[in-house]
Amino acid sequence: MKLKNYIAGQWVEGSGEGQMLYDASTGAEVAIASTEGIDLGTAFDFARNVGNPKLRKMTFRERGMMLKNLAFYLMERKEKYYDVSYKTGATRLDSWIDIEGGIGNLFANASLRRKFPDLPYTTEGDPIGLSKGGTFVGHHILVPKEGVAIHINAFNFPIWGMLEKCAVNWLAGMPAIVKPATLTSFLTEAMVHDIIASGILPEGALQLICGNARDILNHVNSQDVVTFTGSASTGRMLKSHPRITEEAVPFNMEADSLNAMVLGTDVKPGSEEFNIFIKEVRKEITIKCGQKCTAVRRIMVPEDVMEDVQIALGKALSQTAIGDPRAEGVRMGAIAGKAQLSDVKAQVAKIMEQAQLIYGNLESVDIIGGDAQKGSFMSPILLRADDGFNCQAAHEIEAFGPVSTLMPYKTTDEAIALVKLGKGSLCSSITTADNRIARDYVIGAATHHGRILVFNKDSAPESTGHGSPMPLLVHGGPGRAGGGEEMGGMRGVKHYMQRCAIQGSPTTLTEVTGQYQYGGQYKEAGKHLFRLSFDELEVGQTLITHKRTVTEADIVNFANVSWDHFYAHTDETSLEGTPFEKRVAHGYFILSAAAGLFVDAAKGPVLLNYGLEECRFTKPVYAGMTIGVRLTVKEKILQDKKDETDTEKGIVKFLVDVYDETGETVAIATILTMVKV
Repeated sequence: MKLKNYIAGQWVEGSGEGQMLYDASTGAEVAIASTEGIDLGTAFDFARNVGNPKLRKMTFRERGMMLKNLAFYLMERKEKYYDVSYKTGATRLDSWIDIEGGIGNLFANASLRRKFPDLPYTTEGDPIGLSKGGTFVGHHILVPKEGVAIHINAFNFPIWGMLEKCAVNWLAGMPAIVKPATLTSFLTEAMVHDIIASGILPEGALQLICGNARDILNHVNSQDVVTFTGSASTGRMLKSHPRITEEAVPFNMEADSLNAMVLGTDVKPGSEEFNIFIKEVRKEITIKCGQKCTAVRRIMVPEDVMEDVQIALGKALSQTAIGDPRAEGVRMGAIAGKAQLSDVKAQVAKIMEQAQLIYGNLESVDIIGGDAQKGSFMSPILLRADDGFNCQAAHEIEAFGPVSTLMPYKTTDEAIALVKLGKGSLCSSITTADNRIARDYVIGAATHHGRILVFNKDSAPESTGHGSPMPLLVHGGPGRAGGGEEMGGMRGVKHYMQRCAIQGSPTTLTEVTGQYQYGGQYKEAGKHLFRLSFDELEVGQTLITHKRTVTEADIVNFANVSWDHFYAHTDETSLEGTPFEKRVAHGYFILSAAAGLFVDAAKGPVLLNYGLEECRFTKPVYAGMTIGVRLTVKEKILQDKKDETDTEKGIVKFLVDVYDETGETVAIATILTMVKV
């Protein structure tokens, strides 16, 4: 059977013999992958001319709902992906990380739609005043790039590697061309068949290349974004491609790194933290047969517990049943392929020139099911280097399998120095019950890591583990790890958007951004804003309220009601040396009084007020001063209906500008209201 490529809206087979792909446990033939005879340039044209315009026109809310619907669709079909995943050598747990972890990325990124405006583009940061009179301002706007995201992925996560990247570029408004590693591309193809069949994505949003990437980078231009996950050497080669440099194409690289797990100097054998550490190290060595970019490669422990750790790890690893992941009781499957297995063994041999083997066997392993000759099985391997500073191989050579090196350290500073010898890692973790040790390690090691996890008995029960990047946090790392950032919540989405500084009058920028810019012209609404539905409200519409004079009684009464008897509000004899001339009104009283001025009491489209944003008190208000309110529609965000019976509604952000008799602002805030459509 030949795998198919999805190019320009069609499923097509490559010509020629292609590459045969095998079941990692049995050696049985699975499929042939080929891209020969396929014009990859047509995929780029289709993505830019068909997929990109459709995604760019969708709002963040629409794109987010697209991700959510796709996640539900794929979750309903997850069992078929497990059946295919077993052929990669992955156990049910391994596959859960890949399959449901990948789908979870869709759900997580779908939730981000609520953090963006209901527009195809967004702003970043606050408006910036550029003139004394306030008539010339600046802002930053982000728009989807007009190209395509090219994802060149690794073999170890055929589904997660695709979905964790595509979720972000789709939410940003860009289409994707996915090039999975050929070795396990049959699993990616199985899911892409369902994604295309669902019809949930607009045509051109996703294309798939199974087989040799050939001249794929020859077609990129400055509007594209390239991401790569894999070995550091391959990543550096791709990053230096002439088209990448000539077109200044953003290139995000996530390379395999020499991640470290550290046991704190405070942790002793038999303690909860010690047991947590042993369990987590065993898991990181054996999950996915050690084939994770975040897997532990170096284990640093205090020198006085080296023997205890070695014994405990040996015992834990010996309880790991190895074999065909379809066989009952198997806890660790196979390396993804024969060539990969040979490479891992060769790398281990190099490390063993400077370290000793203390657990495992490179030549044989007892398995349950599968084929010992045709399969790609390997024993967990634990090495030991008693002088970590002189075991250069452990800090420079990665055996991409169930392999790790144990080494001692004396102090936390020494552990940090050892960790840094890896020259940049995706992640690290420290297990300690002492928060001061945790602080020292995190601050000291953060320069060389994209993520650091702190384990203790409090966090362990709900922690996702050393090797689990989270979709709403940055995944990447400096130096050897590639210097890139993937996912990362809103930060990740912005990788696929062009940031542009815009300048003009507040009124003009209000129209451009879809968000009211302070100082812009007001629009007449014709009636009270609380009498208008979500659809009737327009950004910039403003209500100018009647006014109210603040009295001494107001200040006293609010202190008594709120129990806020801070001296500045109640004791004029204590004001010497303060910014206040006399007793000052409570800031929250000013906001409360403002609400009394702008609220329309009768039942109407406004359902509720559920929060404040960016609240500031900018000028003292004393008894005798008169205040008024300028209430302006700042932004509108349509909400999703929970079900058919739910009321159609949206969130309206109102700018509350409270001013005094001189016209100067004394308090400013953004209130969030829920308004019927």
